[in-house]
Amino acid sequence: MHVPDGFINAPVSAAAGVVAAGAVAVSLRGARKELDERTAPLAGLVAAFIFAVQMLNFPVAAGTSGHLLGGALAAILVGPYTGVLCIAVVLLMQGILFADGGLTALGVNITVMGVVTVLVAYALFRGLVLVLPRTRRSVTVASFAAALVSVPAAAVAFTAVYAIGGTTDVPIGKVLAAMAGVHTLIGIGEAAITMLTVGAVVAVRSDLVYGARGLTAPLKLRVDGELVDAAPAAGPGAGDAPARSPKKLWTGGVVTALVLAGFVSFYASASPDGLEKVAADKGIDAKVRPHAAADSPLADYGVKDVDDARLSGGLAGVIGVGATLAVGTGAFWAVRRRHATGAQV
Repeated sequence: MHVPDGFINAPVSAAAGVVAAGAVAVSLRGARKELDERTAPLAGLVAAFIFAVQMLNFPVAAGTSGHLLGGALAAILVGPYTGVLCIAVVLLMQGILFADGGLTALGVNITVMGVVTVLVAYALFRGLVLVLPRTRRSVTVASFAAALVSVPAAAVAFTAVYAIGGTTDVPIGKVLAAMAGVHTLIGIGEAAITMLTVGAVVAVRSDLVYGARGLTAPLKLRVDGELVDAAPAAGPGAGDAPARSPKKLWTGGVVTALVLAGFVSFYASASPDGLEKVAADKGIDAKVRPHAAADSPLADYGVKDVDDARLSGGLAGVIGVGATLAVGTGAFWAVRRRHATGAQV
């Protein structure tokens, strides 16, 4: 659903840019409370993982594909404020390095793919977690539902933006029906990926999943006929499981992202994604403009002057994962350090 340059007129693109900038500013402040020494590097990993999985387009209908948006996944794993920042980092890297998503449309993309998906998904996720039993399975079920709804919500949001500032004269009802229909199908894939990823992380390190915090009830002991909370065990290695290093999870996540982007992405569907298909069918793309970074050495997820398609795409994916990981981790560490410095003052 990366909106290119030319779909939305300049005034509305600028307004969306203001909205996106405001959302990022609010998220920078909110993320200070979500991030700590262990989760800051994991937030960079989440951004890199979403970048990698977005390269894996999957077929959803004849001649149409879809890919992960990632808002629900990021919000559940690292928190809603940090989740918005994760998607913003991914979209920025894609737009600048890979000519994917227009630069003048960056504000539209962050608003639609980042802000809307995170807000809708996390609100639904929290609501479900509150009413479902406090179990790991409830977290995975809630993540499936949240991700499923977030994708058509983003499609509706794009349609609303197009209704205000679209550069072509296409009946909005037809655009809405087509966008909502295909993105509901894409939402099923999004939900499956989100559920499997959240479930895998919860199974090994539930203490690092923002949406699963407080999942485990404190140990109870019966004292004089009454149940009381057990005191935490003392000593190194005793009762400090939540404080153990996330290094293994981080390493495994990086390796997984590199394999997905560097190898598995070669087998992704080559069909146009939901927005591209609807745009071509309905004529939304009549005034699309060439990307400002079309001459980038990594444009279209390939390395310039590397003739072998498998090698070119794989190298581009690995570079993208590495760049997103570096930028994301650096940004989240800076946010965390600023919070720590402010707290000391």
